[in-house]
Amino acid sequence: MRTDDPSRPAEEFSLPPLAAILGDLAIGVWRWDSGTGRIHLDAEAARLCGLPAHGQSLTEAAMRACFHPVDWGEIDDVLQLALVEGTLAEARLRVLDGRRRQIRVVRTRCRPVAGANYEDGYELFGTFQEVTQPGPDAAAPTPVIGDWHRSREAFLLDAGRALAEAASTEEVLRVAAGLSMPGFSPDGLAVFGVQGERLTVIGHRGQSADDLALFSDFTVADRYPAAEVMRSGRAVYLNSRAEYQRRFPESWPLISRYPRQSWAYLPLAVGGRTLGAWMASFAYPVAFTPDERSVLATVARMLAQALSRAGAAESERELSDGLQRSMLPTLGPRIPGMSAAARYVPTGGGLQVGGDWYDMIPLPSGRFALVIGDVQGHDVRAAGLMGQLRIALRAYASEGHPPDAVLARAGRFLAGMADSVVQGSSDGGPAGATAPDPDDTRFATCLYVEVDPGSGVLEIARAGHPEPAIRLADGTVVLRPTAGGLPLGVDPDTDYPTTSFQLDPGETLLMCTDGLIETGGHDLETGWLRIREVFQEHGADDLEELADSLVQAVHGPSSHHFTGPLADRREDDIAVLLLSRTAPRRPVSGARRIALTVAQDDPERVAGARQQVRELLHDWADGEQVDSAVLLVSEALTNVLVHTDEDALLVAEVTLTGAEEHERGRRLRVEVADGSDELPHKRRPGELASSGRGLILTELLADTWGVAPQGEGKCIWFELAEREG
Repeated sequence: MRTDDPSRPAEEFSLPPLAAILGDLAIGVWRWDSGTGRIHLDAEAARLCGLPAHGQSLTEAAMRACFHPVDWGEIDDVLQLALVEGTLAEARLRVLDGRRRQIRVVRTRCRPVAGANYEDGYELFGTFQEVTQPGPDAAAPTPVIGDWHRSREAFLLDAGRALAEAASTEEVLRVAAGLSMPGFSPDGLAVFGVQGERLTVIGHRGQSADDLALFSDFTVADRYPAAEVMRSGRAVYLNSRAEYQRRFPESWPLISRYPRQSWAYLPLAVGGRTLGAWMASFAYPVAFTPDERSVLATVARMLAQALSRAGAAESERELSDGLQRSMLPTLGPRIPGMSAAARYVPTGGGLQVGGDWYDMIPLPSGRFALVIGDVQGHDVRAAGLMGQLRIALRAYASEGHPPDAVLARAGRFLAGMADSVVQGSSDGGPAGATAPDPDDTRFATCLYVEVDPGSGVLEIARAGHPEPAIRLADGTVVLRPTAGGLPLGVDPDTDYPTTSFQLDPGETLLMCTDGLIETGGHDLETGWLRIREVFQEHGADDLEELADSLVQAVHGPSSHHFTGPLADRREDDIAVLLLSRTAPRRPVSGARRIALTVAQDDPERVAGARQQVRELLHDWADGEQVDSAVLLVSEALTNVLVHTDEDALLVAEVTLTGAEEHERGRRLRVEVADGSDELPHKRRPGELASSGRGLILTELLADTWGVAPQGEGKCIWFELAEREG
């Protein structure tokens, strides 16, 4: 009688036991209890695993010994994915004998059964069935063994590296669109976000923006795959058009116009929070095997991390740009007879604005002030203090105070802010507020220059800042030693003496922070030599080009050619301020000139004067004449400081001589003036005398010399004509 006779009562049918059916089909059954760590096998499962054919209970270690170690690691990833998605897990494993030789390949299919919390443990119920090894003409290896496995690992490594290097959202999406997955590649990609309750399209590939705009009408509550992923945080796999139509009939009319056959929607989650959804669509049917799902899930996790990093970096850059635009001023209106240029380059990492700044301040006297400074640190606090200090300096300068008074007031202002931090820490501050750190007190270096555009006279006060440099009309670059005091904020009672000198036509003043000098592992000495070379090669015709060249030399692609000798290569902010006097007062014909004052209470400046004279004669042919000039300058300045109560004014100038080309030569003239009417006279000092040889040396070493009375005081001068070296 036919067993499918509908007239026969159902109770007359009897089926053999399930275990007998599976045994006849050579299918073994196993169960894995994660709580006890034991794996239970029936007789057929034990046989397929190379064990005696009877029911067994094994430890995980004993079970692992039955399989190839690579396959055991692979199945662990597959099981974890199945646990998260609540789907079937499938994999193939190579069974090894006691001598580690492969005896068969088995396929296992299992379903994890977990409680409310995976951490409490779970059970796996599955089957084993032997599969035939592919022959030499087989199309492709199995998903777990062979070349597919190796290519998948290589793909994930390459994808992870490329996504980690992407610095912006646009770049992350470009990298994601260019990923070519092993064995299957989507032809359409889209990344969805959420704004309020509405889905948004962050980026896409393989469809037009107009088409994707239709999907922006969906909300998180609608029956659309991306919306379901956003609600549940779990992936949605649609391996056919029919399945899509069955599960999401509301959105199917929009999808049906595209010739896609399969879709995968995966959550983009970071820190347990779903930020968006990633859609990968395929032009051919995809079964979405556990291995394929594992690849997609891994890419989705990497994509989520990359988008999160890029979003944070873009927000930080936007904040930094806003701070930079609000805190860094533009140079004011054009200065008659002068031109100025400035640059600011933030440090390479972190917040893109720090403690360096520059400013140009119109003064009530019709002059103007140039300010450059550096607050200690490269963080938000340094940027905030920089903004407050810049405002304070502007206020003090606008009141008409001289340079020394401006810096003295600014120093007391910054020291007062440090005291308020300590006081705020001791008081505890408002409830719930973060207590200020009393140890986080900051200082600032500053260079303040008051400029008279008509005469070119500069009055400089310096607070622990690098000294300015001057490029003379003929290209010679010299440092200008200036008197100074402690950095602002260190001692509120510090005085800041003023140094005056004149900026002649064709000369350019360079002020910078230490970042321009020390970037690239340099110290102040080696870094200055690098900057000096660039400064000398560029003229003052285009200050903007000169500013770019200075920054490029230390911060651009070619900076590795100028690295310093020090191991510490941490970068610093860079601020540069240039001022050039362009209005000709007299024809400039190759002359170079320096002028400075040595005060009675500042004899250390004699050493600076010697250095400036040596730099003025950097290309002098005869080195002995250079040594003679330095010695005579030192003698003349020291004579004023020792024998008078006046300050000494030094003027040194190199000029061309001779009308004809063949007669051309150079001559150095040095003048040292003071306000005393007492004229020097030659003496014949004894063998052990400590003074009295100045005029004798001048007479011996100088080509010509003399003493000239002036309206108030006198001037001793000497000249040297350049000789062939």
